[in-house]
Amino acid sequence: MTMPASPTTGNSNTNRSALLSILVPLYNEEEFVGELLQRVCDAPLPGGLRREVIVVDDGSTDTSVDLVQMMAAKHREILLIRHERNQGKGAAIRTALQHAQGEFSIIQDADLEYNPCEYGKLLKPLLDGRADAVFGSRFVVSGERRVLYFWHALANSFLTTACNIVSDLNLTDMETCYKAFRTALVQSIPLRSNRFGIEPELTIKLAKREARIYEVPVSYHGRTYAEGKKIGLRDAFAAVAVILRYWLSSDIYRHAGPEILEAFSGAVRFNQWMADTIRPYTGESILEIGSGIGNLTRQLIARRKRYVASDIDQHHLDRLQARFHHRPNFECRLCDLGNPDHFNELENSVDTVICLNVLEHVADDHLGARNIFRTLLPGGRAIVLVPQGQWAYGKIDEALGHYRRYSHQQLRECMQGAGFTVERILDFNRISLPGWYLNGKILGRATVSPFQLKFFDRLVWLWRIIDAAIPWGPTSIIVIARKP
Repeated sequence: MTMPASPTTGNSNTNRSALLSILVPLYNEEEFVGELLQRVCDAPLPGGLRREVIVVDDGSTDTSVDLVQMMAAKHREILLIRHERNQGKGAAIRTALQHAQGEFSIIQDADLEYNPCEYGKLLKPLLDGRADAVFGSRFVVSGERRVLYFWHALANSFLTTACNIVSDLNLTDMETCYKAFRTALVQSIPLRSNRFGIEPELTIKLAKREARIYEVPVSYHGRTYAEGKKIGLRDAFAAVAVILRYWLSSDIYRHAGPEILEAFSGAVRFNQWMADTIRPYTGESILEIGSGIGNLTRQLIARRKRYVASDIDQHHLDRLQARFHHRPNFECRLCDLGNPDHFNELENSVDTVICLNVLEHVADDHLGARNIFRTLLPGGRAIVLVPQGQWAYGKIDEALGHYRRYSHQQLRECMQGAGFTVERILDFNRISLPGWYLNGKILGRATVSPFQLKFFDRLVWLWRIIDAAIPWGPTSIIVIARKP
């Protein structure tokens, strides 16, 4: 199942470009915060980046706020936000993320344990387009670090190992303060932890989103507990609980649409059924519109001369690029079915356009059909799948951003109006229509149950056999149309 994702929070990429958001959670750091902010403002930035420094005071009871206000008077890039009461580091980071406008963000503790002069190392894999997140490791040694507590290091190693086990990563330092990332990506992830559990939660959820994570060595000048170190044994036990919680959780999207898309990525048999249904009509050069995270792409890309995967969501494009970059026939591009400008370079370029679960997302579906028509070579085919039956339109359709569901006649008229000759319309997947109607229309649910989806996927072999004999209409219809 492929579809455009819901929009992410924050500003557009145009406004974000060339801006770095430095997120500073603050609680009772009067001894260090003034010097820290001066170093943050003086730190050299690569790639012509500008900076904004978002300081979130988490209910400090000392003079930390006064010092930040003094620094903000000197440096216009500093923004101070205040919590009325102390909630924890995770809560402060969440608040800072809500205000972040940069293309990239870095978490910076308000003490002097980490050196802002190392921002360049953290940002390089992001600026090069190789990474979605970069962790600054204190244990991949390149430089100096203060030698301190064995038991603290052992606990850190244990937590990193536990986090690696559940996320299938090989990090050396999960608990590091220095985490740099693409802002929009993390803004699209729901973060729940209020205290230091934010570290494993963010790590596990980035892994589940298949983010490209890099590590770079950073220097570390840790404090003793006498000097104000705040993390302790209680936080270590809490981190274990967080790791276990998010190991079992699928809470990785803020919006229901992408969450459903992610769930369907695990429905391998269903995706194979869909691919097998349309494969006889595909050619050698394919444009797939609305590729999502590649559920269908991985089924169809083999043995093609050219395969162009497209989407409107930058997270999905990055994920597609990471997933298929090794294939010489693969291209990845931004393509909005409702935007004619995105099709100018694609005009008369492919012999097949695959557009599954996308046309219903476009306000002007006739414009979308004309854009598909422009892209095809003469004699080329469009394969368009849409949901069937407006009477079944419910909360799941709303969550996915559907404008409509189609009848055979409506889909035929849309394609013929764009200039296509309709060869045939296929009914697809009758078995799931009652469940879709029950969940979205009767029960008013806005998402698909993972349990129901797994059960459905395990029995796809049976549904494929009996689908044509089921007496009610299909969940989806597929038009096969040719450009004269």
